[in-house]
Amino acid sequence: MDLQWMAWTLPTALFFTAIALMLAGMTVWELVSPTVERRGLLPMRTTRGDRLFIGLLGSAFIHLGWLAATEAPLWGASILALAWIIAVMRYG
Repeated sequence: MDLQWMAWTLPTALFFTAIALMLAGMTVWELVSPTVERRGLLPMRTTRGDRLFIGLLGSAFIHLGWLAATEAPLWGASILALAWIIAVMRYG
């Protein structure tokens, strides 16, 4: 299979690998310990999967905002996004 058209770079490969590992980890976690809806800082009751989705969506917006607001490398946005997703998963 020729994947040259995708222009894979190391950061792109790491990003998609991390997403795949998160989904696999969440699947195993769900099988071992079924989720219970709870209400945290978010204004609605959420499951672990909901919080993961909200965290990933927020991370995408953090990166887009970073690109729109600054010329700095994306590592800063990635650190902010990691803090965001940890906060949402823990306290959301």
